[in-house]
Amino acid sequence: MMTASPRAAAVDILNKIEAGKGFAEPLLNGFLSSGTVTNADDRGLVTELVYGTLRMRGTLDWVIAQLYRGRFEAMETGLKNVLRTAVYQLYFSDRIPAFAAVDEAVKITKKLYPGREALVNGLLRNVDRRKHDITFPDKEKDPVLFCSIFHSHPLWLVRRWTGLFGVEETIALCRANNCIPPLAVRANRLKAERDDIIGCLQRNGLDCHPTDFSPDGIVITTRGGALKDKIMHQEGLIHVQDEASQLISHLLSPRTGDVVLDLCAGTGGKSTHLAELMGNRGRIVAVDINTQKLAALTETAQRMGVTIIETVAGDATLDLGTEYHNAFDRVLVDAPCSGLGTLRRNPEIKWRLQQENLATFPLLQSKILQAAAPYVKSGGRLVYATCSIMPEENEQVVDDFLSRRRDFEIVAAPAPPNMVDSRGFFHTYPHQHGTDGFFGAVLRRHQ
Repeated sequence: MMTASPRAAAVDILNKIEAGKGFAEPLLNGFLSSGTVTNADDRGLVTELVYGTLRMRGTLDWVIAQLYRGRFEAMETGLKNVLRTAVYQLYFSDRIPAFAAVDEAVKITKKLYPGREALVNGLLRNVDRRKHDITFPDKEKDPVLFCSIFHSHPLWLVRRWTGLFGVEETIALCRANNCIPPLAVRANRLKAERDDIIGCLQRNGLDCHPTDFSPDGIVITTRGGALKDKIMHQEGLIHVQDEASQLISHLLSPRTGDVVLDLCAGTGGKSTHLAELMGNRGRIVAVDINTQKLAALTETAQRMGVTIIETVAGDATLDLGTEYHNAFDRVLVDAPCSGLGTLRRNPEIKWRLQQENLATFPLLQSKILQAAAPYVKSGGRLVYATCSIMPEENEQVVDDFLSRRRDFEIVAAPAPPNMVDSRGFFHTYPHQHGTDGFFGAVLRRHQ
């Protein structure tokens, strides 16, 4: 079997991410499944370097820029990532000797950027010698800049969050975003009880426990190994899904026999969960514009033993037809969004998203929510959800909708009290709940 340097592999994946050729999770999964790196420790190192470098990139760039004699912003992307991965090892990895991190970075540079080895060698040795002397912005004098650099988030985003949540909450949020998230799975109640599945997982050597909030969730604390290769996943007993995401289906409160529309269904995490909550009795229409996602949804449904889902390829911003009007007891709009509530799992988002890009999401979200309204029966329930914590994607979209649709009203979200605000909206945050950041609004059509 072919082998490769885990550090070189991490640099290559980071280069692809920065070039916009994909996100970390699928790129890393594709690499690990290729068999290029077979040693468990090396596979773990690739994963740590990719995610660790993405999470702490702001801090790493600050350190490098202080010791680099040129203009770091103008440096080639690949050379930046060679330096970032090496500095990450020097600062944040206790198990990797400094000489190994420096030596491997020099080897990668010699291969990819011949002639720049002396620069990389000298800079990294200087970082290793002076890493405890690096100064950071003063927290008291400039808390926003301090948080941005020390906790590695874009300055514009920290500034926005500080205005929304205050300094200490923002620091806690950014710190939580840089932590490795727990692996949460959903127990498939169509096939077994959660406690029975936990017992089976434990007998298969996995440490796990029930989630704090979701009645269907399990947290697996054992690290290593691809869960999708485990027999329990293949047999549809579990499905990988963050705990907050699991709670969105409960907001919809589907009943056995209901007719349900999942308007932005994606690969079917919530569609299949809804079917499970309905006891696989009733009808679910799952709509998405991406036919590849619908094909994956069909496979997921088959694996989970779900038979009541019909897939439809369609644009959620457009009217799907009069036959959809007043036809559904429950409608879920799990809207496309910035993903700013998922930075623990998708740290590249914070570097890829620009402040001006944020304004594009509410326009799309509002179109989808407006298009969804006619599908809801009188007395029916419409849930609008995102994996964002930004008000312009959440409360403001709902308020704009309600100003146009007087036949809908807010219903208090059926969720734990510490996740429901004074208006009845559902919110989760990584630093408060240990989950991804989600928003949910439960709306009832009353005429």
